[in-house]
Amino acid sequence: MGGRKLEIKKHYIFDVDGTLTPSRRKINDDFAVFFSDFCANNLVYLVTGSDKEKTIEQIGEEIYSLCERVYNCSGCDVWEGEFNVRSKEWSLPEVARNWLRKEIQLSEFCLRTGNHIEERIGMVNFSTVGRNATLGERKLYVDFDTKTNERNRIAREFNLQFPAMEAKPGGETGIDISPVGWDKSQILVDFDPKDEIYFFGDRMDKDGNDYPLKREIIDKDLGICYNINNYNETWNILKHL
Repeated sequence: MGGRKLEIKKHYIFDVDGTLTPSRRKINDDFAVFFSDFCANNLVYLVTGSDKEKTIEQIGEEIYSLCERVYNCSGCDVWEGEFNVRSKEWSLPEVARNWLRKEIQLSEFCLRTGNHIEERIGMVNFSTVGRNATLGERKLYVDFDTKTNERNRIAREFNLQFPAMEAKPGGETGIDISPVGWDKSQILVDFDPKDEIYFFGDRMDKDGNDYPLKREIIDKDLGICYNINNYNETWNILKHL
């Protein structure tokens, strides 16, 4: 008699900003209906640099609870609905904090809105314009960053200065900073390598915060990665899977 065939599970992992929603904005109503149904019928996971509160603001309680797990703070704060699976605490060293403050002062961007170094579980998010920026102010910074590549430069210089930590641009205006290895790739400890992973993200370029997870998936032949530009692309791909 032949051996029993192993069931291969399909796991769908999604970034949030720029992948399921416009950056730092709420999910589109029509897409939310579609995605809720997709979550109810598939094994869905979120991995985002944002904390739980901000993630729920963007995608809503229903989608958050329908996911198998949500990896907030790039996997440093893990949730199954209202149950906290695990958290990893860490504080940014003062010498690195002072270095970032100097970068805020040196930046040629014209606006400072406050909350430039935001503490999260297991990481911090750094922003020259500040997390308090309005949508219009964020757009101004996006245009500035596209022309000057400021975030990539700051991240590279930070990584050279502080090799025990890693900085990666995430979303439209921020840089995620954490100890080396505390990036999105750390979530793979929860997945069976025999199963298939489908990962959707908008920052899979080498400087982006989706890259470490993409690299591990591709290098270990764990599945497929979709580098998309907006939630409409994600929606279109899911319709045809």
